[in-house]
Amino acid sequence: MRILFWGTPDFAVPALRALQGEGHEVISVVTQPDRPRGRSRSQRDPSPVKAAAVREGIPVLQPETPRDEAFRDAMRSLAPDLSVVVAYGHILPKAVIDLPRWGTLNIHASLLPALRGAAPIQAAILAGHAETGVTIMQMVPALDAGDMLHVLRTPVEPDETYGELHDRLAELGALAIVQALALLEAGVARPVAQDAALATYAPKITRAMAQADFAQPAAQLARVVRAFDPRPGAFTAHRGAAVKLFGAQVVGDGTDGALDEPSASAPPGTVCRVDDQGMVVRCGTGAVRVAEVHPAGQGRMPALAWLRGRGVAVGDRLGETPDSAPRQ
Repeated sequence: MRILFWGTPDFAVPALRALQGEGHEVISVVTQPDRPRGRSRSQRDPSPVKAAAVREGIPVLQPETPRDEAFRDAMRSLAPDLSVVVAYGHILPKAVIDLPRWGTLNIHASLLPALRGAAPIQAAILAGHAETGVTIMQMVPALDAGDMLHVLRTPVEPDETYGELHDRLAELGALAIVQALALLEAGVARPVAQDAALATYAPKITRAMAQADFAQPAAQLARVVRAFDPRPGAFTAHRGAAVKLFGAQVVGDGTDGALDEPSASAPPGTVCRVDDQGMVVRCGTGAVRVAEVHPAGQGRMPALAWLRGRGVAVGDRLGETPDSAPRQ
């Protein structure tokens, strides 16, 4: 098949490689324009998909918007059989979706109709889902609402981070699109309509979503830390300065005796102890052990190294505002 591939972040790269590996002709890649970086903003970085395409000698298109008429003319001249979209970053108009002979397929990192939207991987971890997966669907103008062609499932491991699950689902998506195209070419693909009544949504990540709230139960706080590891990083405050948290595990649920007095009655956010396994912090119910931290102006480090550097002490309380926790 002559495939026009749409994608921008590293999540899309395994699918691009898989399509080429199966002998499909990727006639061009559509990705977002290079982004400026540095203080001067004079240098520009290509997207991971563009970098991969250039290495493979695949022509690259970078329209400011897919609604641009000149871009649409270029797309018509390519005469693709099919478009494959993976986290491109723009909503495609119906005329662009319908232009290829076989339409447009999308790789979505959830078990649709659950978790439609921009951040399904983080949302699955935040919600405590035991299972997720990828769905290959026929693209329509409505958000992630098209008929499903192929679904692959995978468990979410108890302590899995966003970064780990992201990488697994990127590879699973690559496998799923190859299998879906094989079904299409064999004439045995059977599109299944989504049940809109079962739809849930995964909105774009905001800074507020990544703020650690130690008044939450330990299990929920640990999910917040995992859902934003490695980026953007769940954050809190210590003595008025921001600090990011990584590697959180539940160590007590408030009823199992895991926290001795006075730790069990300490206010949420209190650092109960620090050892070579991490920093134990009291939550609204139970506690979490945080393995690593990233204090403002420093690098990511073990929690014990932060204590030894006098960044934190047992008895300190995380999450306080600058007014209530002035620097000493």
